[in-house]
Amino acid sequence: MKLFISSIIFFILASPINAKQQAAVAMPDRFSAEIAEQVLKEGGNAVDAAIATAFSLAVTLPEAGNIGGGGFMLIYKDKKAQFLDYREVAPLTAHRDMYLDKNGEVIENLSLIGVKSSGVPGTVAGMWQAHKKYANLSWKKLLAPAIELASQGFIVPKHLADEKERVSKIFAGKKGINFEKYFSQLKTGALFKQPELAETLRRIAEHGPDGFYRGKTAQLIVEQMKKSGGLISKQDLDEYRAVWREPVSSDWKHYQIISSPPPSSGGTAVVQLLKMKQLLEKQFSGVPHNSPQYIHLLAEIEKRVYADRAKYMGDPGFLEVPVSKMVDSDYLKRRADEVNPDRISISEKVKPGLKESTQTTHYSIIDQWGNAVSNTYTINLSFGSGLVVEGAGFLLNNEMDDFSAKPGVPNAFGVVGGKANEIAPRKRMLSSMSPTILLEGERVKVVVGSPGGSTIITSVFQTLVNLIDFKMSPQNSVDVSRVHHQLLPENVIYFNPELPTKTTQKLQDMGYQLEENYLGDVQLVVRQKNGLSAAADARGRGESRVINWD
Repeated sequence: MKLFISSIIFFILASPINAKQQAAVAMPDRFSAEIAEQVLKEGGNAVDAAIATAFSLAVTLPEAGNIGGGGFMLIYKDKKAQFLDYREVAPLTAHRDMYLDKNGEVIENLSLIGVKSSGVPGTVAGMWQAHKKYANLSWKKLLAPAIELASQGFIVPKHLADEKERVSKIFAGKKGINFEKYFSQLKTGALFKQPELAETLRRIAEHGPDGFYRGKTAQLIVEQMKKSGGLISKQDLDEYRAVWREPVSSDWKHYQIISSPPPSSGGTAVVQLLKMKQLLEKQFSGVPHNSPQYIHLLAEIEKRVYADRAKYMGDPGFLEVPVSKMVDSDYLKRRADEVNPDRISISEKVKPGLKESTQTTHYSIIDQWGNAVSNTYTINLSFGSGLVVEGAGFLLNNEMDDFSAKPGVPNAFGVVGGKANEIAPRKRMLSSMSPTILLEGERVKVVVGSPGGSTIITSVFQTLVNLIDFKMSPQNSVDVSRVHHQLLPENVIYFNPELPTKTTQKLQDMGYQLEENYLGDVQLVVRQKNGLSAAADARGRGESRVINWD
């Protein structure tokens, strides 16, 4: 599964400390939860905790946590929202047809496995930018827990060992893949040390981004590229920059949504889904949660959102993405009016609506001052490209698969792209990462996000609907069965966990195919009347904590 580590979004909201100080975190594993809590108790803010967590996950969640990938960070401070894009970029020698054979057909797995699948990593540059602008604690202090975990080791949880065994079968026999050399000792209950990664983290701690994009680490990356036939050059590393952007922002009910702008499709799509559901209030009225009719209506609006995604979304540095038109209420009303509550729309007839002129990880944090972080970052599929930079000890991403290798040909998630997301040098590949904050007035109400590739969008959407519309508890909001439809494959609805037999039978009678599949690992923090609550999705190995001060 595509793990989009996600998503990283950092939200900062300054608000007075209550008589009862509280912070809350929802993390993808126990180690990151412990480190986030420790940083907050030592006076760090949400950004400090997020930076320390990002580096620790590069050690303990190697299938998704990373320094060899990239992500997104959304910040809210002093009533101003900002978005930090540290997404990977295509190398300078990348080109539109690089994954096609002489007949113009896509070469199987070339964009998924091995050195040619990797974009230029952005995580270290992103963490550094966030630290420079917002952190309280020193850079070295925040990297110290990750360095200790890499050098001294950690006890491998069963979930990680099982995932390693699953992915080993995919990488087995693939030319140039050194995955087993580095991860063969990932056994349940074993102590797992990563000395090369520890040294890389020490260089980053000592020299900041120069410890990764220049110097010895950069040399090791370039040497790996030459040895394995990759594309990332010294110039690619030296010229990489994280980019500040304006986030997507929209009203919904009496809240304000803040989410990820292009090159992520996530924020725009989440807004479209929430608003279209609201516009179809009459059709949803009285319809039970996850009933056949409810799931059909979700599939109908999701189908239209993914049609728009394929046509219009891409890197805003290369094309004008019509976000304001896509979230315009009149436009969404017209799209919502196309939904037939009784029949399935034919996918090939669902066109983009404008007139033309799993491996990722996510975590959510609210600190004791009301600052918030919603962070998603990724190396794409589980364990990324399967290639470790020898001597540096970290996995490279396989994010190049997030480009459209050929218009109309689905990627690893079955998502179809077009010209807007074709490969070009220095271009950022389209993402579904959707780190999201919900504001109530000027206070953070919800921090949410998920891994899961193209299913991230629908997971975030349904979690918010469960929490706000159905008034579920935070834990139920993330644990209850979710469904996903993305235009293609034709009439296929994915679900997880199991739906009642009567529900699946009714949907099949309507013409849908039902497939159980991975649908993310939502991490949620919510401000409620009696204080903060946090929930880690039962689908993963995450842990949530509410931290109290006397």
